[in-house]
Amino acid sequence: MKNPTEDTTEVRINKMQNLLNSGLTAYPDRYECTHTIGQIKELEEGTTASMAGRVLSIRRFGKLMFVTIGNAMNRGQISLKKNELAEDSFTLFMNSIDLGDFIGVHGQRYTTQKGEPTLGVQHWTFLSKSLRPLPDKYHGIKDSEAKLKQRYLSTCTDNKVADIYIKRAKLKQVLRAFLEEHSFIEVDTPAIQIQKSGALARSFKTHHNALDIDAELRIAPETYLKRALVGGFDRVYEIATCFRNEGMSLAHWPEFHMLEFYAAYWNFEDLITFTETMLKHVIKAVVGNSLINYQEQDIDFSGDWPRLSFRELLLEKAELDINAFPTIEGLRAEIISRNLLDAKTIANLGRGSLIDELYKKTARPSIINPTFLVGHPIELSPLARTNDTDDSIVDRFQLVINGWEVVNAYSELADPIEQRKRFEIQAAAAQDGDENALEIDEDFLLALEHGMPPAAGWGMGIERMLALLTDSPNIKDTIMFPIHR
Repeated sequence: MKNPTEDTTEVRINKMQNLLNSGLTAYPDRYECTHTIGQIKELEEGTTASMAGRVLSIRRFGKLMFVTIGNAMNRGQISLKKNELAEDSFTLFMNSIDLGDFIGVHGQRYTTQKGEPTLGVQHWTFLSKSLRPLPDKYHGIKDSEAKLKQRYLSTCTDNKVADIYIKRAKLKQVLRAFLEEHSFIEVDTPAIQIQKSGALARSFKTHHNALDIDAELRIAPETYLKRALVGGFDRVYEIATCFRNEGMSLAHWPEFHMLEFYAAYWNFEDLITFTETMLKHVIKAVVGNSLINYQEQDIDFSGDWPRLSFRELLLEKAELDINAFPTIEGLRAEIISRNLLDAKTIANLGRGSLIDELYKKTARPSIINPTFLVGHPIELSPLARTNDTDDSIVDRFQLVINGWEVVNAYSELADPIEQRKRFEIQAAAAQDGDENALEIDEDFLLALEHGMPPAAGWGMGIERMLALLTDSPNIKDTIMFPIHR
């Protein structure tokens, strides 16, 4: 076994000096690659190629070494034979190159006796020294804080971890392509806003020094994308970084990415059909099939996705009819008397937030396969359009998977007079201590007063969907560089 003292930073610095003494350059600015590491397997026998990567393993057999080089995307095998390299080149590599170093290699593609595609190195050069050892190949990083702070160590040594972020990029790419094939265009909305808007959530507050005004970090791009509808853009979308200054859990993170899109002349029924078609396509493109296994639980995206009524779901799971308690006082008293929620936790919640908390605790965890939840109470949806036949609910749906709200969508409220009334209700709840409630957004109301077409809007958390598709037990595992203490 290797003595740990033989792999210190000081030892590695001395090895780098050996490389420099041999005439190699310290940290050169480039290396001419003719092929990528992943192309080793694709090359024909005898093809000459130059490529570069990090040294991930070294196996020595006397005058022969097999070396794995790679990056987050690919791994490839190269070989160094003493009798095929320039004088002292083999010995210099053996004595001075460590795991984690970056090298450039030039040679010919061949296949070993064991059938492994390999690049036989004719010349190699030093590109960058790893002054600290990489995590052990078999045990990885044990410290949970180090996994967050030094995610780069996991991605460069563990294909499974790197694959999460490869799939993340693929997910966004496929979503964008699908939307743009259906005539949507991407719009950028401000991340720094004068007041919070677009969702019931607690915001991060900041100060704009140049304008000397207090501001909020975006909790959702919704009201600005609707401004784009007013401005004549009929189908718009954005993958926006959003910030919600709330608790962290397996399914929540304060900084996350939200895909939102809006389509003029559609309603929420159109969105349900579009959602099922789009996500079936996206899931198949990203993971290759319609059945995934998340934490030993099968989730099936094939077939027709069912619908459940919000009220009926609470009747079944909580045995409580929210329509029987139209006031916040009556509903809160009933919930407390039946010990359904903690009295202190719900003391300052408005009726919409209270109903949402009840649903989250008693009903949502039971939904595993993709299910459309419809018939939301109006208090829970201050920006959604009232249903034409029942004015106590709105034309809205949530797509719930594995007990998580993955998609939230609804027919938009285009009536500025009704929207002002909704904002006033929210503002009153905010005055009573509900930190999730919205304020009156006069600028947004001004836009609506100039006329917005009938429209439907849709939002999905990128990280939640990615966690499901990559079997990640914690949403922070899908974020390459999550915030930490």
